[in-house]
Amino acid sequence: MDKETFQNGLKTIKEGLIGKQNSNRYQRPHFTIRPLAAMLRDLVEMDAVDWYAYAFSREPLNGKFTDEQRIEFTKESIACGIEYAQKIAREYGSKNPVMIAEKMGMEVSYPDYPEKTDRVLFGEFKEPDKIMIYMDAVNKAAKSIKEPGVKEVLTSHLNVKNLLLAHELFHNVEDKYRKEIYTRTKKVRLWNIGPLHNDSEVYTLGEIAGMAFAQELCGLPYSSFVMDVFLVYGYSPEEASGLYEEIMEKSGRIPCDADGNH
Repeated sequence: MDKETFQNGLKTIKEGLIGKQNSNRYQRPHFTIRPLAAMLRDLVEMDAVDWYAYAFSREPLNGKFTDEQRIEFTKESIACGIEYAQKIAREYGSKNPVMIAEKMGMEVSYPDYPEKTDRVLFGEFKEPDKIMIYMDAVNKAAKSIKEPGVKEVLTSHLNVKNLLLAHELFHNVEDKYRKEIYTRTKKVRLWNIGPLHNDSEVYTLGEIAGMAFAQELCGLPYSSFVMDVFLVYGYSPEEASGLYEEIMEKSGRIPCDADGNH
């Protein structure tokens, strides 16, 4: 894939750090552009559970759940991510995602762009043991962090490449512990007719847990979900502002204006 083809993928951004984002608003980006630091200041103040509505808005089965269920699923998924981050750190004697990946026998590569896709991706796990971290996103993040006030908000704990790697590592951990890990063993019943029934995993649980896993390993003082806005900003400040607006509204907060004020 060449750079022009990849940039054209921004016309329909479908995936971020969280995964699939099939919202029509990304096809019609007409949003007030806000200062990056102002948006991030609002987002880092959100508790991990506060992201539940945003996370579940990308879930195919979202309409089957109540808000109480979504919150409970989110809490359990966060606890799962933290538990397995600590478990893996103990098992491999490190919290460094690069070292953990090596000890787990993962094949990690850092190409500029994904191949054979029109989606904008930051990182990707391919079973059974391949992880790709796309450096175009990492390099754009390095530029975005130079925006006024951004580095102070995101703190020196942030290493974008390692954070993306940690998130993708979680999906390998899910496979390794699939018989016991909450994100794979939790099922919801789609239908039942007499003795027949159809149970399904909930895709979003793994994404929420993956965010918590990455946050725990990398020692971030805020949710990894913040990266959705931060990384998209490197491609389109307008789309990042629209995503921020959506997140704020779904969490019951008031977005800042074009000057970064409330």
